[in-house]
Amino acid sequence: MSLFDTEIKSLKSLNTYLQKLVAGKLWLKVLIALFLGVGFGLLLSPQNGWVSKATADVLGNWLALPGMLFLKLVQMIMIPLIVASIITGIASNDKDNLKKLGGGVLLYFVATTIISVSIGTLLATVFKPGSYLHEQAAAEHEAVLSAGEENAELSFDINDMPGIITDLLPENPLASMVSGEMLSIVIFTIIIGVAVLSLPDNLLKPVKLLLSAVQEICMTVVKWAMILVPIAVFGLMAQLTSSVGLSSLAGLGYYVIVVLAGLLILVGIYLMMVSLLGRRNPLKFLGKIRDAQLLAFSTTSSAAVMPLSLQTAEEKLKVDPAISNFIIPIGATVNMDGTALYQTITTLFIAQAYGLEMSLLNIIVVIVTIVAASIGTPAIPGGGVVILASVLGSAGIPAEGIIIIIGVERLLGMFRTAVNVTGDLTACVVFNQWYGSITKNKMTHKTSIADNEDG
Repeated sequence: MSLFDTEIKSLKSLNTYLQKLVAGKLWLKVLIALFLGVGFGLLLSPQNGWVSKATADVLGNWLALPGMLFLKLVQMIMIPLIVASIITGIASNDKDNLKKLGGGVLLYFVATTIISVSIGTLLATVFKPGSYLHEQAAAEHEAVLSAGEENAELSFDINDMPGIITDLLPENPLASMVSGEMLSIVIFTIIIGVAVLSLPDNLLKPVKLLLSAVQEICMTVVKWAMILVPIAVFGLMAQLTSSVGLSSLAGLGYYVIVVLAGLLILVGIYLMMVSLLGRRNPLKFLGKIRDAQLLAFSTTSSAAVMPLSLQTAEEKLKVDPAISNFIIPIGATVNMDGTALYQTITTLFIAQAYGLEMSLLNIIVVIVTIVAASIGTPAIPGGGVVILASVLGSAGIPAEGIIIIIGVERLLGMFRTAVNVTGDLTACVVFNQWYGSITKNKMTHKTSIADNEDG
């Protein structure tokens, strides 16, 4: 059995399992668990006077245990899975094809990220969701609001840019992996992947075999993690709701609607790109990627859905494997349009909730920061919140403001992860239309040369 056949068998084995989860309506179980978690968390809330705060905290920590285990399992395999997938994807291309594909993919990802951030900025500026925050929620964070008003200064300096760019190359790749600096890891992996292309065939085969084994190990861990998903969602939502309370959740309803509206607009733009650039029927495209979207919604992790996304691209969308193997692993970390939109609206929402007036310069700084930060957002549940803290700091908004939206973050995480996966598959369709024929022609040309040499 060839190395390629081994990789395909491994991939199909996991995808069969993932599709069983989708067929078993994992997404519905997750939704039920989410609402049950909110209801149970409200019962535990100290605001009701039924349970003391100390007891609620203890129960909340134990309820969150399955969720924390799920997060740890996904985080544990995220880096080796992304590293193995990116290098395999690059090694599957020839150098000429990589030169044409690499630059175009980078420009495409930056362009779609700018579009998503612009949509978020427009919606947050026009509808001002922060002004509708419940008064009680604002009163609960009065001390933080006061600190925010005093410290609302820009910490962005153009002189810092050369150092920031230099820091993208990891001085110690292992240290970057330990600290979870995803953008540095991706850049390091791409460099290694390109270097692997220069290896002779007798050295390239064992490298690819090793990477295939790493992928299969990671996929096995993904299987284990999926078992915990509904219980994890119930426990995390119960813990969060018990600590935040009903009044704060009710006050966030308008904010949630604005974010969901932005994500819907972004999906509409994807469908236009599929139609105009990919030359595909957008409705049929949605039907073919539904399973991947539902699994992304259920797990809130682009990394966990990566194997199913690869199969969907190659088998249902008929994308050239050399293109899908290159775009999807990188896109799982770099192409975070849904997360970028969410971060933009959330940043402006928190500023509005604190009564901070943001000038045009502040908003531009937010946009630039989010475009850069979303590229390195970890493809794991809650990864967007980690990056959001740095975005708030760059805009002069206190990072403590995240506590205002933490109660609905999990719900929004489900929707934006589904949008992120949709964006990756859209990119596959677009680049398959642009470059797929070139790749196929090269393969046909090489085959004909080999046949002539054999003759």
